[in-house]
Amino acid sequence: MQILNEFYKNTFIKQKLMRTVLISLIPIIIFSTYLFGLRVIILLAAVAVTGTAAEYLWEKHYGNKASEAVFVSCLLYTLTLPASTPVWIAVTGILFGLLFGKLFFGGFGKNVFNPALVGRIFIYVNFPEPMTNSWNSVATALPGGFGTYITEHIDAVSSATPMIMYNNTGELFDIKSLMLGTVPGAIGETAKLLIILAAIYLIYKKTASWEIMISTIIGYIAASAVFYLFKLPVLNPFYGIMMGGFLFGTVFMATDPISAPKTRTAKWIYGIIIGVVTLLIRSLSLFNGGMMFAILIGNTFAPIIDYFVKESAAKKKSRTEVIS
Repeated sequence: MQILNEFYKNTFIKQKLMRTVLISLIPIIIFSTYLFGLRVIILLAAVAVTGTAAEYLWEKHYGNKASEAVFVSCLLYTLTLPASTPVWIAVTGILFGLLFGKLFFGGFGKNVFNPALVGRIFIYVNFPEPMTNSWNSVATALPGGFGTYITEHIDAVSSATPMIMYNNTGELFDIKSLMLGTVPGAIGETAKLLIILAAIYLIYKKTASWEIMISTIIGYIAASAVFYLFKLPVLNPFYGIMMGGFLFGTVFMATDPISAPKTRTAKWIYGIIIGVVTLLIRSLSLFNGGMMFAILIGNTFAPIIDYFVKESAAKKKSRTEVIS
């Protein structure tokens, strides 16, 4: 045990914030396994081992330690996948995300984009069939998914995820099912109640920015109001927030401390951009979701927003000093 502890200490950079995020994900992982089956654990293990090994070997080559953040990236990435995603596709995605979203930028703390989302979009674009049509039913009676490898495959047109079903048929799941997470969807995105509890925990621990969470929701609701005002087709914002990966992305992805802005004002602007863009993509494009694209667009503007906020504050301070 001591040898393992020494190896871990010499291999990884300890990051308290990342461990807090990992703790917040444990209930979601357990519940997701109950909903979809033990294959959830297989996917999580395969992605975590592959991603961790890749970062370890990369950083070792340059004489650096890997970061504990890689565990978070691997788990978050996997939780955005359908439970039936082929293992080789899942592994390909995390390798691409870590390499092109993080390691090529210089490693932890230097990446512009969220690596988990970079990997998710890569496989979403290149392997659309398993990412958009391969969904599974949810287990409801005990022992649930703990007694099966994976739950039954369902029709992706008429009874798939809440967002796909609404876009195809105009029908909606009831609020109770959406809140409890007993609806088809990506592994970790359906458990809305647990995601909300995780958000409260992360805010309490000062690990995630409440400004980004609230402003993202405000941006989405405001954009929905504008659509409604101009009589454009738009989903009730409450349902919109409860459907798809909106809440999961808001709590865990948009608040990534590296790819998000650092100043408070910039965080509010950043969150509003993500909320607005999510609604625009959902309403005006062919994509059923839109949250992952919106966050990466927000990542693109984060450094620029931070820059102008700091410049504005500096000019204001300079004018104040001149007057005084």
